[in-house]
Amino acid sequence: MEKKFVLLLTIILCAFSAFSQAISPFKEGDRAVFLGNSITDGGHYHSYIWLYYMTRFPDRNVRIINAGVGGDTAYDMYKRLDEDVFSKNPTVLMVTFGMNDSGYLEYNGDDSKAFGEKKYQECYQNYLLMEKRLKELPDTRIVLMGSSPYDGTAQIEGNTPLKGKNEVMKRIVEFQKKSAEDNHWQFLDFNQPITEINLRIQQETPTFSLCGGDRIHPDNEGHMVMAYLFLKAQGFTGKKVADMEVDASKRTVVKSDNCTISSIKQNGKDLSFDYLANSLPYPVDTIARGWGAKASQAEALKLIPFTGEMNQEILKVTGLKGDYKLLIDEEEIGIWSGTDLAKGINLAVETKTPQYQQALAIMYLNEYRWEIERESRDYAWLQFNFFQGKGLLFANNSKSVEVLDKEAPNNIWLRGHRDTYAKYMHPAVREAREQEMNLLISKIYEINKPVQRKITLRKI
Repeated sequence: MEKKFVLLLTIILCAFSAFSQAISPFKEGDRAVFLGNSITDGGHYHSYIWLYYMTRFPDRNVRIINAGVGGDTAYDMYKRLDEDVFSKNPTVLMVTFGMNDSGYLEYNGDDSKAFGEKKYQECYQNYLLMEKRLKELPDTRIVLMGSSPYDGTAQIEGNTPLKGKNEVMKRIVEFQKKSAEDNHWQFLDFNQPITEINLRIQQETPTFSLCGGDRIHPDNEGHMVMAYLFLKAQGFTGKKVADMEVDASKRTVVKSDNCTISSIKQNGKDLSFDYLANSLPYPVDTIARGWGAKASQAEALKLIPFTGEMNQEILKVTGLKGDYKLLIDEEEIGIWSGTDLAKGINLAVETKTPQYQQALAIMYLNEYRWEIERESRDYAWLQFNFFQGKGLLFANNSKSVEVLDKEAPNNIWLRGHRDTYAKYMHPAVREAREQEMNLLISKIYEINKPVQRKITLRKI
């Protein structure tokens, strides 16, 4: 059943890909800024995308930057373009909005249709303000992204769905797509393919949702689906980590795509050769990370063909009979038959390999980086969702503290961010945290270079 389900999803996603405008891959030196609301602010999809680049293109130094702020509408984003977005010097700018723009509780009121139309028109007019500013960036590639959906079809106890909200969001996606076409920008829609996945699984599991328990915020598996859709739009389907084939009987290299094979030797029961890949396998996190997270990144692999399409490190050895123990740098990985080896095995899913362990270190460093950046977005939320309206944007003085403390007792979000502000209002703290992130990024690009491995097949 699971294989059949993934096949159906592959068909859906291939159809989606055929109608979506391709997104150019990031190139050396790109500063890719993701502008959005809380789904971007507290989410992992941009971090998962960067992890792909860190492991697949170890010599391509790109920077992916979170510019999300929780609660933002298109107008809120417009107001912070100069201080929080353009100031990051993006060479590529991804823009997504719609969840907050489309409104909430009134959809279950007396005139939900009129409310939805009002919110749509407001969003469109606010976007026109932003569009005008985006046109002023001739050297920045713009990518408009339709928001992940509001899931109104999942059966979630204690959470009554807002009827018609996602229909308004889909209309917002349509004008984003039209704007991208008119301005010769690029476009990607998250709404339709994620809705398709939700509806497909809900046929058997009505409580399922990629949009989280609140129908709004995807959990880690949802963010991995978003990352997959983005990478698919960038054209990485079918791009392997490495693809190698060795003829054991002739001791020759048949294939060595994105890797180098050398020094093939037969020594008693051992067949060995040196293997140097140009990339590392993509490491998948099995821990639910982030505030309130219940699902891990790895759970997405049951829903999307990421492994088959984008995480293949194929080892194929022909001319062997019997069973063989596979060792890499003398580390035992597993046992396969000559028949299995002739068909090919995917080393990218073997977590014991030295190259996978190397990639895991990169994943953990990237997660530390994400945590620091995530905290800095709380400081941004305070500045743009609170202090800006008080005329105290980046004042960071005693007056700011006084105003914050006066209103915090009646505002749970202000109370929750009070300690963050106490730290981040000091320039030295912000500078130190930025230096921490830069140190982590430097370490990642120091250790992400593939090294030569010795592969040994030992007959049992």
